[in-house]
Amino acid sequence: MLCLMNFQSALFNFHSFLTVVLLGICSCTYVKMQFPALLEQRTGFRGVFWKAARIGERLSPWVAVGSFAMGVSIIFF
Repeated sequence: MLCLMNFQSALFNFHSFLTVVLLGICSCTYVKMQFPALLEQRTGFRGVFWKAARIGERLSPWVAVGSFAMGVSIIFF
């Protein structure tokens, strides 16, 4: 029998949620830099990825600091 009390998804665990968001922003920014035609559409489902890439481009120092802090917290905590 599965013990579901210890199961936490990224939606319910704030630390995991921040990790997923940071990885998504970094991944979308990388894809946009390598293949700009994939993220040209600004509306609809792909518009979410375009917005994440835009956040990564404009706030890259803050995203880098957040990624570094998240990596340190994952390793040591």
